[in-house]
Amino acid sequence: MTIDSIRNGVVIDHIPAGKALEIYHHLHMEKLGCSVAILTNVYSEKLGRKDIIKIDEDIELNWDVIGYLAPACTVNIIREGQSVEKRRIKLATQLTNVIFCRNPRCITTIEQELPHVFKLVDEKKGLYRCIYCESKA
Repeated sequence: MTIDSIRNGVVIDHIPAGKALEIYHHLHMEKLGCSVAILTNVYSEKLGRKDIIKIDEDIELNWDVIGYLAPACTVNIIREGQSVEKRRIKLATQLTNVIFCRNPRCITTIEQELPHVFKLVDEKKGLYRCIYCESKA
């Protein structure tokens, strides 16, 4: 299989196997007007298997979504066919409208206009809690 290199764009690498489509949908990449290549179950010495997303356009990404879904991934910015920047993604200390509270008693189920805000409470476990009701994400 051959996936062409990109001239200007973004490569999200070291995504845990099976998470690429979730990132694709959360970032609404189906609305992009450029090519997006999703490689799944690619062999990796470090991870065993991994996913990769290649975007053939330099776009702004929601780092919070990527950090929540794939906290150990890397993002490479490509310009003129060369990698000019490599970012290591970390968990965001706060997520707003990325995940939604499932507690039926939470104020966010009654007050529809309230944002769903979660705070990171355990970085090692990647555990977030709703700021209104303390429910786990």
